[in-house]
Amino acid sequence: MTERQNKPLVAGVELGGTKCICILARGPDEIEDRVQLPTTRPEETLSAIEAVLERWSGFSALGIASFGPVSIDPHAGDYGHITSTPKPGWANQDVAARLRRKAGVPTGFHTDVVGAALAEARWGAAKGLPDIAYATVGTGIGVGLIAGGKPVDGLTHSEFGHIRPVRVPGDDWIGCCPYHGACLEGLAAGPAIQARTGIPGPDLPADHPAWDLVAHALGQLLHALVLTGVPRRIVMGGGVMVGTDHLFPRVRAAMSKSLAGYVALPEVADADTFVVPPALGGNAGPLGAIVLGAQALGEQLQTSFMGA
Repeated sequence: MTERQNKPLVAGVELGGTKCICILARGPDEIEDRVQLPTTRPEETLSAIEAVLERWSGFSALGIASFGPVSIDPHAGDYGHITSTPKPGWANQDVAARLRRKAGVPTGFHTDVVGAALAEARWGAAKGLPDIAYATVGTGIGVGLIAGGKPVDGLTHSEFGHIRPVRVPGDDWIGCCPYHGACLEGLAAGPAIQARTGIPGPDLPADHPAWDLVAHALGQLLHALVLTGVPRRIVMGGGVMVGTDHLFPRVRAAMSKSLAGYVALPEVADADTFVVPPALGGNAGPLGAIVLGAQALGEQLQTSFMGA
């Protein structure tokens, strides 16, 4: 059997809030097809995904990395559903079961940020590390935690974007999160930057004082991630981080200042290599779906073997 035959051909779906990417691949260097679709109404979007899956053949698993919140507990009645999203029409949509029925293969399902974490750990900026965090800072803020090569799962997925950070003294801006006001997302995500300054993040000058407040909040996020004891590296992506070269040094410095030397590990002390940008770009989420599908296939094969 060749190395290529050893790698399963997997169909992956990254279902994002504005666009969906369907990918047929064995890995980042063996992508057989990639289709981008707009995320519109649920029936329209899911039907378009089904049409892509129907056109493809030969894949042995399906992975879905979806915007959230989602239900990831396989024992829950709503497993595979998008749950309380404010995106019109998508709340309580059963995404995983519908697409699994169409594909007819083992199916993995998780958040898009966990998908990106899996891909960056397998092939990207954290390659070879079994335990990482991937933080996306864009329209929202989300974190995927990976331990032992698999998502850190429990009752639900993490929601680090909604923790309440220590504030900069004198900063009493109320934030813009509709749930928590001045949580991390309400202070440092793209909409928060524009709400505070009146200027979209990409147009905000590098010397604008708001960037120091953003960096402080994100440093608090990294502080919390370090204290979970999980990540050996933190990858930070998303539209606010990527392309904003001046922000990474500020965020690393804010993390180190907040930790104040408490975690005395060389990996954390070298902030330049501990907090890094992603390496897979726009393919991180779709390739993460490929990893989710391959893991679902592996779990089914293991279950079948043990039950034989």
